[in-house]
Amino acid sequence: MGAAAGMDEAASPAIVGVLCCNRSLDGRATQAVASRFVAPIARYAGVAVLLVPAIPEAVDVPGVARLLDGLLLTGSCSNLEPRRYGGAALPEGQELDARRDQVALSLASRMIEAGKPVFGICRGLQELNVLFGGTLSPDVGESGHYRFEAGCSSDDLFDHHHEIEIVGKGALSEALGRGRRRVNSVHQQGIERLGHGLAVEALAPDDGLIEAVWAEPCGAPVVGVQWHPEWDVETNPDSRAFFRLFGRAASRGPTHWQAA
Repeated sequence: MGAAAGMDEAASPAIVGVLCCNRSLDGRATQAVASRFVAPIARYAGVAVLLVPAIPEAVDVPGVARLLDGLLLTGSCSNLEPRRYGGAALPEGQELDARRDQVALSLASRMIEAGKPVFGICRGLQELNVLFGGTLSPDVGESGHYRFEAGCSSDDLFDHHHEIEIVGKGALSEALGRGRRRVNSVHQQGIERLGHGLAVEALAPDDGLIEAVWAEPCGAPVVGVQWHPEWDVETNPDSRAFFRLFGRAASRGPTHWQAA
């Protein structure tokens, strides 16, 4: 019995947390995360998923950080509260989720300190930048390279693409290679001042907006992208590479996340 249990334990996949958001569903407070963030993790990262509620009083941050092998900060319809980075009030109509802010920043901080990988998509990139002491631009719409319009279908929103250039020498460039790519672009906010200790991994050539960042402060990669690799993961090899990188990082532990 003991030997069998030991074999099962050895075969168990790494466990990664996927952060939820606070939403209202038919007038009821609800924890929500789009399934498109979860499915690629199971299929391409090869790890198990545990949803983390964006309810501060329900999350024992030290305990959850000990349990998880990695954390994904998802995209969301909401933005960070400007007080988190000393910014001005957001334009009218932009949603906030202060309770997600609290869980995301505290849990990501604890995971990073423990040498565990934290990846961010869209809002998740912005959370990582704020966690590292950076600031956000409240509305990057004037650049014309992004799209976020109320009332549009998801297909219409994510059909908008623009070029980025991968310029860094970190985890993302290792997984995707350097040079130009086309990515989808659905967001309102963007990085204004880069956080301390983060390195730029990708830029938008037309306006210089930071599109990806990375760091390795405690032995495991911290990676954030402004685009949505989960949206086109079935058709885009770069998107699959993003999730495979996340899986390697979560499964191999500090200092052993690189591809063999």
